[in-house]
Amino acid sequence: MSRIEARLIELGYPLPAVALPVAAYVPSVVTGNLCFTSGQLPFVDGKLPAAGKVGETEGLVDPAAAKDLARLCALNALAALKLAIGDLDRVTRIVKVVGFVASVPEFTGQPGVINGASEFLGEVFGDAGVHARSAVGVPVLPLDSAVEVELIAEFK
Repeated sequence: MSRIEARLIELGYPLPAVALPVAAYVPSVVTGNLCFTSGQLPFVDGKLPAAGKVGETEGLVDPAAAKDLARLCALNALAALKLAIGDLDRVTRIVKVVGFVASVPEFTGQPGVINGASEFLGEVFGDAGVHARSAVGVPVLPLDSAVEVELIAEFK
């Protein structure tokens, strides 16, 4: 077992199987020493634990719950990364994270939601997990997911 996979278990997030694509794409692509993951939804055992728009009012996905969903997205991105490079210990840097939050128009807390992914990657990789990032509010995501995350990683 790799050092990174052991760290994931220590954090309570064992690496899942790679989520099957929901359309015509592959989970990740390698070019040179970079791996680009496709957008990952917060699947747990093939199902979304929550769906809908993120916002502050009743009937919407609570921002704190959405932050946890972003962490699951990042975990699924790591599974896609491992599929491409074979061993997460090869990662030298998480270069960039792009996060999408399906939210109501008045919600402006997308950066806080995507912090779930960013903070998690820092916990897993330490300094190598510090990255550039975008956090974007969108009207809808595939399968009515509240959050989607993709990442770019450098590896040796």
